[in-house]
Amino acid sequence: MERIQVDILGLSTSPASGGAYALILKEMGGNRRLPIIIGAFEAQSIALEMEGIKPPRPLTHDLMKTIIDRMGVSLSEVTVHELRDGTFYAKISLDSQEIDSRPSDAIALAVRYSVPIYVSEKVMEEASFVPESEGEEGEKLSPPSLEKKPGTLKMSTLESLNVQLKEAIEKEEYEKAARLRDEIRKLSPDN
Repeated sequence: MERIQVDILGLSTSPASGGAYALILKEMGGNRRLPIIIGAFEAQSIALEMEGIKPPRPLTHDLMKTIIDRMGVSLSEVTVHELRDGTFYAKISLDSQEIDSRPSDAIALAVRYSVPIYVSEKVMEEASFVPESEGEEGEKLSPPSLEKKPGTLKMSTLESLNVQLKEAIEKEEYEKAARLRDEIRKLSPDN
C-alpha cells in the first residue's frame, strides 16, 4: 500500500457535526489536506499534548501510553489506511504488530510518541482536497474523487466543505463563502 506522510495542520470546530471537531491533516511535501471529524474528547487530548499541557490526572491516551511503555513495546507509526462508508479506519504499529484503531485515538498516541502519521494514497485520493489558493479554481469545491464516484463520501465532502467555509469566512472571502454554503446545502442530508 502506497502511503503519504502527513502532519497535523490544526483542529477546528465543525458546525455541521454537532460540536465535533475537524482534524486537518496536511500532506508533507504536497498541498492536499485531509479533514477527519473527531469527537471533542479526542480533540482535547490531541490539542493538550500538542500544546505541552499536562492535565493533573492522566487522560485515557496518557494511560494508554503508560501501559504501552510499561509493557516494553514501542509505537513506531500510525496509518489511516481505509475509508469505508464515510468512516476512516487506522492502524497503530507496535513493534511487529498492527492494531486496529480509530484515527483520532491513533493520532492522539502519535503526538505523544512523536511518531510519523501516514495516510494511504487511496484515502488521500478519495477524501482530500487542495485549498483554492494552492490549486486550480474549482478544486476546492469538488474533490476529484466525487467526479469519479458521485454520491460516495458524502459526509467526508460535507466535512471538507465546512472546513473550507470556515476558512473563507475567517479570510473575509464572502463570495467564496456563499458558493461553499450553497454547495453544502446541496449535499446536506436535510435536502
